[in-house]
Amino acid sequence: MRILVWHVHGSWMTSFVQGPDEYLVPVDATRSRNGLGRARTWDWPASAREVALADLHDEEIDVVVLQRPGELELVERWTGRRPGVDVRAVYVEHNTPAGPAATTRHLLADRSDIVVAHVSDFNALMWDTGRTPTTVIDHGIPDPGYRYTGERARIAAAVNEPVRRWRVAGTDVLLTVAARVPVEVYGMGVTALAEHDAALAPYLHDDVPQQQLHEQLAGARAYLHPFRWTSLGLALIEAMTLGMPVLAVAATAVPQAVPADAGVVSARPDRLVEAGRRWLHDPEEARAVGRAAREHALRDFGLDRFLSDWQSLLKEVTR
Repeated sequence: MRILVWHVHGSWMTSFVQGPDEYLVPVDATRSRNGLGRARTWDWPASAREVALADLHDEEIDVVVLQRPGELELVERWTGRRPGVDVRAVYVEHNTPAGPAATTRHLLADRSDIVVAHVSDFNALMWDTGRTPTTVIDHGIPDPGYRYTGERARIAAAVNEPVRRWRVAGTDVLLTVAARVPVEVYGMGVTALAEHDAALAPYLHDDVPQQQLHEQLAGARAYLHPFRWTSLGLALIEAMTLGMPVLAVAATAVPQAVPADAGVVSARPDRLVEAGRRWLHDPEEARAVGRAAREHALRDFGLDRFLSDWQSLLKEVTR
């Protein structure tokens, strides 16, 4: 089938376009957020085809996969078709509610013409979607291979825009941990952290390409996931698949995603610090925990299961 879908979240989209369909990816001259086109730092198949905005109106589209509220209007403006009315549609809810945690109404609440696909059971639990049909399709990623070496006695974290997203991203937790164990941080905008902790400056790595990021992460002794309020981060799953033991704040979908043998999950930063220190002094324990993390991630977050779940949903929607 022919699927209209925007390049919004690079890691998620990289998995999604591995399926058997044709993916129409809007692009504009400036590669703006509404016309980003194909990824330039991820490996996508040729079936993910860029389509200029002006050409979308004439494209044959079987289903639209929406990911942001504004895309409802963009589809109608650029294709002349209303999602759920003139063209079949699925809405992927990547995020936890931004408003009151348990009472925020979803923008598609009580609509019967568009299925909302949550990326975690936690998201599905927290969003109020009323009578709208919903499902959960857990993340799935291509296997990057076992790359863990743990050669550097440091704890790695991947956090985009840590200053702007301060408490949501758990940046204060990250800095608390960094004050007590050696930490290195990757992601967009991470160099701004140097203003809050000058000692971190040599260990802040901004916007590293994914392939290089995997190699860099796998060289650290463990992975830290400090987020308080966000959907389940793909970077956490990638770290587990690389074979890294994880230290994670016990929030949102993390307790379900990280079993006890794959790392330490706690709402107490001091316990994360304690485990991190232990692994820094016991690389063999860290390696054993990382192997368990990889086995779990391959089993629960494998690409084949993810693509199969999406095929089932898309076929049901377009039937």
